[in-house]
Amino acid sequence: MKQSHYALDHIGIAVKNLDKSIAQYERNFGFTLHSRETIETSNVELAFLSLPNTLIELLTPTSTASSIHKFLETRGEGLHHVCYEVEDIRAELARMKSLGHRLIDETPRPGAHHSEIAFVHPKDTGGVLTEFCQYPS
Repeated sequence: MKQSHYALDHIGIAVKNLDKSIAQYERNFGFTLHSRETIETSNVELAFLSLPNTLIELLTPTSTASSIHKFLETRGEGLHHVCYEVEDIRAELARMKSLGHRLIDETPRPGAHHSEIAFVHPKDTGGVLTEFCQYPS
């Protein structure tokens, strides 16, 4: 299988207080808020901050059922994942699976900005939770 061409889409950071964290990133680094949305199916609220070459995604749980809630409880605030944009997310998941990687998402699910997303287990990617995203054409 042919490897996808990756582009860094964003870096995800888990936070406890979204408003406070947005203000800190704006004040400390001069980043600007790009967008904000809630993904009901994942029980998470997101804020994207613009940088010249990528986005920073701040994630906070909207309920205790959220995987972000569990992450914050066990690890605290900090780096959650790295996301790469791919041209064909289904082909990339099949490729990763063929290489023996454990997939958290066997099929893509809804993500921010009308994208489809899927995660690869961090035990197979050097301890970094890896997300793939594909935007609609």
